[in-house]
This record gives sequence, C-alpha cells and structure tokens, in this order.
Amino acid sequence: MTLKVDRDNGIPLYVQLREQIAGFIQSGLWHPGFKLPTERQLAEVLDVSRNTISLAYKGLADRGLVDSQQGRGTFVSGCQAGQQAAEDKAERSQQQLEMLTDSFLQCVLDMGFDLSTVETTVQRRIEIKRTMLSEITVAFIECNREQLDYFSRSLQLGAGVTVIPVLLSRLLNEETSQKAQARMESMDLVVTTFFHLQEVRSLLSDDIKTVGIALDPEMETMVRIAQLPQQAKVGLLCLSDIFAERVMKSLNQSGLNHLRLQAETSLERSAVCRLACNSDALVVSPGRRQEAQAVSCSDQTIIEFIYKPDAGSINTLHNLLLDDDLREE
Repeated sequence: MTLKVDRDNGIPLYVQLREQIAGFIQSGLWHPGFKLPTERQLAEVLDVSRNTISLAYKGLADRGLVDSQQGRGTFVSGCQAGQQAAEDKAERSQQQLEMLTDSFLQCVLDMGFDLSTVETTVQRRIEIKRTMLSEITVAFIECNREQLDYFSRSLQLGAGVTVIPVLLSRLLNEETSQKAQARMESMDLVVTTFFHLQEVRSLLSDDIKTVGIALDPEMETMVRIAQLPQQAKVGLLCLSDIFAERVMKSLNQSGLNHLRLQAETSLERSAVCRLACNSDALVVSPGRRQEAQAVSCSDQTIIEFIYKPDAGSINTLHNLLLDDDLREE
C-alpha cells in the first residue's frame, strides 16, 4: 500500500499521512507488530521534512495506534496495546496536571501568599474565563448538513460557547451569500475544515479570524466497517450526496474496498425500508440511526459513521477561545 501526499488540497501534509496510515491500520492492512518506515526513510521517499513525519507518527501514537520503541523503531500496536496506550496517556495527563498545580502552589506560597488568597484568586480567574466563554460566538462552516449538525451539538468548546452552524452553500449562493457573509462579521471566530479553509477565507473579509480543523473518522467506526465480510452489501443512509461521497472517499483512502455500497438520501420510510431489505449491514450518518433501527432486522448490523475533530484541532480551538485578545480583535 503506497503512501502519498497532495500539496494542493489545503490539508496539512502531516494530517494526510496520519490519516492514510491510520486507515491502513484500522482496516487491517498494517497488522499489529508491523514496522513502519523510519522518519528519515519516509521523509526521503515522499520528499517532505522529517518534522512532517514526526508529527504524523506522534498523532498516531497519541491515538494508541503505534508504539515507538527507542532504538528499534515504530510499530503498529495491537488492540489491547492501543487501548492501554490511551489509558496511559490519560493517566499521564492527570499526573502532569497535578505536577503543574503543585508547582504553581509552591511558587505562590514561596512568594508569601496564603492558600485562602490563592484559592479565592484562582476561583475568580476561572469565573472570568467562564464569563468570557459564555459571550463568545463561533461559526462552524461545512458543506454537508450531517457533519454540520453533529459538530454543532457535540463539540466541547467550553462552557457557554455558542456554536452557529452555517452551510457552505449559503456563502456560495448569490441569493444568500451577502446576508451570510454579513453574519460572519459578528462572529468571534469562524471554524471550518482544512478541506474548505482556503475557499472560506476567499469568501470572507480578511478581518474575520478563520481557522481550519482536521476531521477524522472515529476509530471504532472504521474498525467495525473493516470487520464486515468481503463483498457484503452495505446500505449507506444519510441526508446528502456530499456526505455519502465523503464517506466513500474515507473508506477508499483507508483501503476498505471490499464492500458493495449503495447510498440513500431520501427521507421516505419506504426508501429506507428498501435500503435495509437489500443490505447485509447499514452505515448511517449522525441522526439517522433511529430510522434505520425502526425498519431493520433485529440482527442487522447498524454502524453510525462519525467524524470527529482531532485532538490537535481541539487544543488549538481551546487556546484561541481562552485568548484574552480574541474579543478585542
């Protein structure tokens, strides 16, 4: 299986590599114990910097998909190893938080402050941040309704942050673009995917702060799809052709070409019933699981296809939202 990068699609190279490798692993093409090329080897083959490879490998390690062993190389983790790696990371994060807290307390105590004063000050600063977050409005722009709605409901940007979903078509449509662009002027931050970042920036004023995020298929989703039998008939139930195309592209990029896919976007119950009857398993977009369950057989596999922002993107958004200068810009 060949790795490749596209320098013209606007998606960071390390994200492209990370997702391709993740797809190979989740689909079973790269099995547990498989040794990945060294950073130097892969950088030379793809003509990219070693830092690009390092970032991709680090992202895979953070997910528990690979394990870097000093002096030996980087290897694909087993399922149990991956789960253990994720648990270990959470534990290390908690330990780091406790160490930072202890260091902070020791520092302020050495300066002569008492614990009551420190507690009152910290609590006051937390409340200031919460108030600031509650006044922030973020627009999320996407091309398909499914991902737009899921993101707006589920992304944890902070207490009280308002997320406004905006379909990209509203910015592109002559009848709605002027009103939509004017609405973006009132936003504190505009968020879109790397795939649409350049296009969105070209449509909006340079004064509007716009950032891109990477959306990854949820690991459990890809693993369950990879486990479906060869040549299984899979019905893809979603709301838009755009979402269906994105799912198919994600499956192809992950090497999951062993299925016979048929997409259905109709809201008619008869169309959903027909799709379920003609499918061995159903893959559904966020929000259409209940429809599928209502008409499917009791033993029919139903897999919800979910894209989630990657950890790096979430951290970037959190940092931006907590920046005191955000409201002033």
